[in-house]
Amino acid sequence: MRVVLKRSQGEVFRCTERFRVLAAGRRFGKTYLALVELCRAAWGEGRLAWYVTTTDKQAKRIAWKPLKEMTRPYWAAKPNESDLRIELTCGGTICLRGADNYDSLRGDGLDFLVLDEYASIAPEAWSEVLRPALADKQGRALFIGTPQGHNHFHELVERAATLPDWKSFQYTTAQGGNVTVQELESAAQELDDRTYRQEFEASFENMGVGRAYYAFDGAQNVRRLRFDGRVPLSWTIDFNMNPFCSVLAQVCNGMVYVLDEMILPDSNTLAACEELLSRTQKLSSGKLHIDVYGDATGEQHRTSASRTDWQIVKDFFGRYKDRFSASFHVPSSNPPVKDRINCVNAMLRNHAGQNRLLIDSNCKHLIKDFEQVSWKSDPHGNSLADLDKSNPMLTHVSDAVGYLIAREFPMREIKGERSGPMIC
Repeated sequence: MRVVLKRSQGEVFRCTERFRVLAAGRRFGKTYLALVELCRAAWGEGRLAWYVTTTDKQAKRIAWKPLKEMTRPYWAAKPNESDLRIELTCGGTICLRGADNYDSLRGDGLDFLVLDEYASIAPEAWSEVLRPALADKQGRALFIGTPQGHNHFHELVERAATLPDWKSFQYTTAQGGNVTVQELESAAQELDDRTYRQEFEASFENMGVGRAYYAFDGAQNVRRLRFDGRVPLSWTIDFNMNPFCSVLAQVCNGMVYVLDEMILPDSNTLAACEELLSRTQKLSSGKLHIDVYGDATGEQHRTSASRTDWQIVKDFFGRYKDRFSASFHVPSSNPPVKDRINCVNAMLRNHAGQNRLLIDSNCKHLIKDFEQVSWKSDPHGNSLADLDKSNPMLTHVSDAVGYLIAREFPMREIKGERSGPMIC
């Protein structure tokens, strides 16, 4: 098997240290490199190489198909689809495994091990099970992943730079050579600064610590705004009852303009609809087109004996067909909280320095949210993947804005990747 790798991949491949740690940006080519490493390590009678990531399902999704294509000329028998195992004609074996139940990985002695997306694997999987599995054969290991804050992967990258027989590598997506410059420029416009640095520059960022909307800058994001009658109105809703929060905005040419907020204490969905009718009468005397966004869980919430929140909204617009033409843009489920927050931060200020979310200066509650909403921590000070909701007046109106932005400007998979390493 003749392998041609990109320059930065080759630097990792040729490194002779027993334990190597690679932190790299998205689409760097980490998985291809891992598969090549597995083939090299398993080439010999009785040799055993494992690829381990978060779960068996994830291992199969990421690596199983390309591994079979890479090793097809060297199969000793048809690959075992249930055990994710490939026996090679040279006498070696490659297996894919999940680390979610890491105690089940005990027993086998390993010649080589790849731990993929190590930031999402419990560190005990390595220290208690997989490191001992390398002992009798003096096996080697390669840790790979994209940074996810200052967690155990960050600590390992730093320790590897100081320990004997260890080596750490850190590469940006651009250094991988698999993604076009045009695609990176596009991503810089779509992502906030911290997310871009983490995902594409392999920077360890404190994404879930401190202020959630860190990209907000009152001097850049707040100004007096006016309704543009040529552009549809957007109404986006959070179904919290106290306060009931919704926002009026307009989306135009990649920008979001928040014109007004409706904060109703001890209220309900029907009252919010009536408030919408009152507020829009001040904007236009004619028929308005309204794009409606909001919390997907409103399909389960009920503020009357028989109707869900969204049904109440739809019935309201049905009664006022002469006043409104409504289109609904509500997903079947809400995006993860961190994804939604990242989308909002990217609109507040992206990596290219653009402010694409503007808020009218009268939206005092929304401005306060952007200034004060923070991430939740456990009793030990560790950050959690949720917002701090200890203040009942915070988070709801910014959640409403987030539902609109996550729907219209979602996180997306990177495109424009060039061909990967050549396997001959």
